[in-house]
Amino acid sequence: MAKINRPLLTDCDRMARTDRLMRLMDVLRRAPAPVTAAKLAAETDVSLRQLYRDIATLRAGGALIDGEAGVGYRLTEDSALPPQSFSRLEIEALLLAVGELRQMGDPALEEAGRNALARIVATLPERQSQQALHAVLRSFRSAPVRPDERTPPAGHLSLIRQCCWDEASLNISYTDLQGASTSREVLPLGISYSDNNLMLLAFCQMRQDYRTFHISRITALSRGNASFRPQRVPLLRAYVEERRARRGQAASGVNIAVVGSPE
Repeated sequence: MAKINRPLLTDCDRMARTDRLMRLMDVLRRAPAPVTAAKLAAETDVSLRQLYRDIATLRAGGALIDGEAGVGYRLTEDSALPPQSFSRLEIEALLLAVGELRQMGDPALEEAGRNALARIVATLPERQSQQALHAVLRSFRSAPVRPDERTPPAGHLSLIRQCCWDEASLNISYTDLQGASTSREVLPLGISYSDNNLMLLAFCQMRQDYRTFHISRITALSRGNASFRPQRVPLLRAYVEERRARRGQAASGVNIAVVGSPE
């Protein structure tokens, strides 16, 4: 019998296939069931024939997917996620918290919350998943409408978050509240969300002190070359301790500067 030579999969091929299957699982978790094959194929950017093969691959891997071509598919058990159980009030709290994310003015954060919630609900027992569908606590508040001067430029939040996670410095061009422009390198520690502004807490290399920056006033930024790993947590602890100490001094009537004051 003649031997059939099949092309070997490269590492890139395997990664692309794994990524495609993960995206397919994501759609099955978050989209209202049943999900048509056409929608699944469009979401994962594959042909219908490839979609049917991917569904078969996921089923072979242990995912319980009900449905068929022409009807739609429903993820009934997700083998990639462990079973979970929540009280009804805990389920309501999760739904309400994710609904409130629209108040942050950060669309990427809001989408991440919805996707995470869909993964959680996908692991719940049938009775609890029905409770999630019929939750009574809902947030209907609209997203805050900030003036243009208080809206961060597109992409700024994403880079700031990444540098916080990576503990990498940021080079920023900044216009302060008095209109003065400066360029500086900062060590980003965290993002603060409020109704009116989004703020960056950082250790400013130029001032050698903690500062909070209005993200909407950062006119340009790029990833710096300095790494402060693993100093983010110690820097935050020192910041909190310094604030506590200064609050204690203020309560005693001592005139002090505010730690991390906005620029």
